[in-house]
Amino acid sequence: MKRLVKVIGSAVLIYAAYCLLLFFVQRHVLFPRYMIPTPEPPALKTTRIEPWWLETSFGKVEAWYLPPAEADQPAAAVIFGHGNGELIDYWPNALARFSEMGIGLLLVEFPGYGRSAGSPSQARIAETFILAYDRLAARAEVDPSRILLFGRSLGGGALCDLALKRPSAALILMSCFKSVSAFAVRYLAPAFLIRDPFDNLAAVRQYKGPVLVVHGKFDEVVPFGHGQALHSAAQNGKMIVYDAGHNDCPPDWAVFWRDVRDFLSANGIL
Repeated sequence: MKRLVKVIGSAVLIYAAYCLLLFFVQRHVLFPRYMIPTPEPPALKTTRIEPWWLETSFGKVEAWYLPPAEADQPAAAVIFGHGNGELIDYWPNALARFSEMGIGLLLVEFPGYGRSAGSPSQARIAETFILAYDRLAARAEVDPSRILLFGRSLGGGALCDLALKRPSAALILMSCFKSVSAFAVRYLAPAFLIRDPFDNLAAVRQYKGPVLVVHGKFDEVVPFGHGQALHSAAQNGKMIVYDAGHNDCPPDWAVFWRDVRDFLSANGIL
């Protein structure tokens, strides 16, 4: 019996040490910014992109704004949040179609990523995206009643968080998860240890506007069931499923843009 008690005690101590380690290293897993090479400052003067620097409580965070190609009256605009292994530098070409459709595009960096100050956390990301939203909504060429929120993977967490704090016309979630806490079971850890829970499911349940969920059927990072759960939770939801994984979603950008245009048109945004 004494030996059994010692074995159980040792197991409890080892598990407690493991949970403590996980508590302190989880942000390195969730925000692998040190694995992303910092690119040289881009030559944006030759493009239509306006570089912004958002003055947060922890330093300056970068954002890029691409105005709508043509706007003779206040136009719609979209705020985009990228995945945890990406930078805003990766997205201007892929998302330039928004500008061509007459929609302004704002790419917001995460704190501590690329050339931006600070270190990432849910609270600091929320502060950054609120500042970005407020600056965008104040633009003369932007219709604040037609601001869209578009998040991919971890960026979906940033935009779901923003959706609870600022009004928006629609929410688009690509390859997005229910919550970070839902992944705790993968690491055999209790959910309460998660420091940045990003409870997207709760946010979508509260969101009253239209929600477009885009997910790959074979997503190996965020299982397809997460997308299904988000769609089921939406009060006004639409789901588009592609034969794709996580990083190749959408597999055909022409089809994706057609689907996005249909969604925006159906909801009176275009």
